[in-house]
Amino acid sequence: MGSIIIDLAGLELSSEEYEILQHPQIAGIIFFARNYESPIQLKNLISHIRECSAQRRLLLTVDQEGGRVQRFFSGFTPLPPIGKIGKLYETNPEQALHFAKAHGWIMASELLALGIDLSFAPVLDLDNQINQVIGERSFHGDPVIVTKLARATIHGIHSAGMYTVGKHFPGHGSVTLDTHKECAIDIRDYATIEATDLIPFSTLSPYLDAMMTAHIVYSKVDPIPCSFSSTWLQTILRKKLNFTGAIFTDDLSMQAAQTMGNISERVELALQAGCDGLLICNNRADAISALEYLEGSRRPDMPNSKRRLQKLFSHRTLGDIASLQQTAAWREAVCMLNKL
Repeated sequence: MGSIIIDLAGLELSSEEYEILQHPQIAGIIFFARNYESPIQLKNLISHIRECSAQRRLLLTVDQEGGRVQRFFSGFTPLPPIGKIGKLYETNPEQALHFAKAHGWIMASELLALGIDLSFAPVLDLDNQINQVIGERSFHGDPVIVTKLARATIHGIHSAGMYTVGKHFPGHGSVTLDTHKECAIDIRDYATIEATDLIPFSTLSPYLDAMMTAHIVYSKVDPIPCSFSSTWLQTILRKKLNFTGAIFTDDLSMQAAQTMGNISERVELALQAGCDGLLICNNRADAISALEYLEGSRRPDMPNSKRRLQKLFSHRTLGDIASLQQTAAWREAVCMLNKL
């Protein structure tokens, strides 16, 4: 198993993609809305992916958070943004926790039924009312509330049979800039971050199976973005928080990551920092260059990294969505939340 996770151009595999997916450094695929038309189409696409990578299993992933970050719609339950659950918590905590579990369960079960291994969820960032990229993608601005609702969501996801990815470590909600487009710098000291944004990550570390890093520079901790920082990933996440799961980068083609050099340099620095899975999206030239770099480099084998990624394959086959006894009740709860 490799370390690179790439995207696809459309609804079917191209001849180029068929060849790329056989590269030994490919770890998996991340799907976008452009790759989805219907459940049948997605099943066929996944079947073709399995055929061209028959010698090894690829990790199939998606961002299916709900709200404005939901890639698959037709045939899926419309998932509300999790910020709605946080607002409900302020007046009815018990019901909000129920909805959080339902949200996680229905999201995971519907994806598993079609062959997707992993959704990059839950979002653990705080909604501090200053970052529009986060906004309702976050449960709440209070780290204690975020932690409680995320714990219920994790329970729902795990109950369905899927693993979890907390993002964006160590917290994306306290900067104003969008790392897709520009470099974002958080000037707070570590003690302040630890007492606020880091709380959900540190508290939920024992229950999360993976983390996704932020491309933010926390300048008083390390002058380089977290995704490339051994201080954040090794000293803090691995040692201080005792996290043993997989570490994913956010998309290495984002503008904030490009401050670290060309794609080969970004890949090398992310691996040196301790990342296991490297996302390279919406830039085929970068993806190919990264694969060529890893193929030609003499990097040592990383068996522990491979094992961490392999543990994330879905461990439960759910069959057809319509046959799931629990689905109707959970879907009703999610639809009720949508109406609030």
